[in-house]
Amino acid sequence: MKNNILKILFVSLIIVFISIVVGCASNLSNSTKPGALLWGENCGRCHNVRPPSNLTDSEWDVAVLHMRTRANLTETDAEKIAAFLKAAN
Repeated sequence: MKNNILKILFVSLIIVFISIVVGCASNLSNSTKPGALLWGENCGRCHNVRPPSNLTDSEWDVAVLHMRTRANLTETDAEKIAAFLKAAN
């Protein structure tokens, strides 16, 4: 009985470890993508498309910071998205 519990625990830990590694690898693959593509993949799937000029640069900073947490964006990806949105101002 105890051996079965240890086996289940060990397999569970391996699954968690693999999930973490795969999640980190998928975040790293975004590092070469431009801000426009990152915006389309991360923001455009939930938000209606509207002109980036609707917000000021400082308002985009606040919005991107908020959405960085909610969308689980890396700091680099969030900066690229903000730069893309601010380029329209």
